[in-house]
Amino acid sequence: MRRIALLCLTLPLLCLALTVPAAAQPAPIEDYAPYQPATKCRPHAKPGAVLLQRFIVARFGGAPGRIGARCDGTVSEHHEGRAIDWMVDARTARGRAAADRLFTWLFATDHAGDEDARARRLGVMYVIWDDHIYSSYRGFEAEKYRNAACRGKKLKRCSPTLRHRDHVHLSLTRAGGKGLTSWFVGRL
Repeated sequence: MRRIALLCLTLPLLCLALTVPAAAQPAPIEDYAPYQPATKCRPHAKPGAVLLQRFIVARFGGAPGRIGARCDGTVSEHHEGRAIDWMVDARTARGRAAADRLFTWLFATDHAGDEDARARRLGVMYVIWDDHIYSSYRGFEAEKYRNAACRGKKLKRCSPTLRHRDHVHLSLTRAGGKGLTSWFVGRL
């Protein structure tokens, strides 16, 4: 009798062990994204951009800004629905702290030693914030940034929006915009 009870207890555990899949291995990490400028006017928001913006707002606060934008003859990933504006203000302690948390998360090294892991898995080409640009093709090192509309003007005369002081701008590759990079696996 004891053997039957033991078998009944052991067999379900054995069956369970055989039917539960091994832990899923993460998809290989992408290389640093190349620059893919906008070439077509398709301003509707792409699914990867929408999901990423919602995730950022839910996790780090701030407010959603624009993703797609009316095509006006300039080159912008907003015109292809794969650029995200996240509304946080560099002129406030709260806005700077939120952006710092995002940047720490985005540019962290993963457990495998891959630098800028989440930015690479998302397909981030570049981030602009508070007069600086962080480009994938330069290893996301901070560089001074000035919008073309601000050149020749004193920086104080240029609007906070053009200086990206009232929002963080993230531009994604086409695959990132569509949600086809490794970060989106199981999320879309």
